[in-house]
Amino acid sequence: MRRPPTPLANEEPPASTSFAAKYPDAVYAVRTLRTDAERAEAAALVQDRQRWLTLRGLPVPAQADVPALFRDPHTTSAGLFEDGKLLACMVPARDPGLSWGEGPCLRLGRVHTLPEQPDDITRLITLWASDLAARQSLPLVRAEILARQTLQAEPIAALLRRLTDMGWDVRGSGPGREGDRVARLELAAEHRPRLSTLISCQTQAPHLAAEEGSST
Repeated sequence: MRRPPTPLANEEPPASTSFAAKYPDAVYAVRTLRTDAERAEAAALVQDRQRWLTLRGLPVPAQADVPALFRDPHTTSAGLFEDGKLLACMVPARDPGLSWGEGPCLRLGRVHTLPEQPDDITRLITLWASDLAARQSLPLVRAEILARQTLQAEPIAALLRRLTDMGWDVRGSGPGREGDRVARLELAAEHRPRLSTLISCQTQAPHLAAEEGSST
């Protein structure tokens, strides 16, 4: 299916429009992974992504078994779907503050996309996350991506350029929640009422993260 252009303008619809409503014509859906089958599909996607990264000499988490995390029914994970096909999975959590960021945020952890997919998927996740944070009265989205070299080295530099083009701000680098060196990212929350015509949001409100919670 040919993907439509991703809307970037924040157009205002009538006040009665609800992002959480189910729009039958929406091309994409973000929903909580509730079944064993959905969680197993997410774990397989993570394994495919990690294999793809490893073959290209790119870093994967050293300490965590991420596929097992997505199989765990106690993990509140979510997936981005197109016509029932899982394109990406992640663990959104409401966090009172990371060690490197002040104040509450929506923490977007463990983001994995299908290998060989265009940046449009990351852009869709970006738009969805900024709107979800705004609807939860959270000022920011924060995320971490592995960066074992300096942020000026390729290929991390190219990835960060693409992310900043999408609206993310790079807040330096340092140890992540599990000790790996990461690039630290922030995204401003923004209400995007018309986004619901493209992405139907069917996730539950993120819970307050525990200390042992996940990270990207």
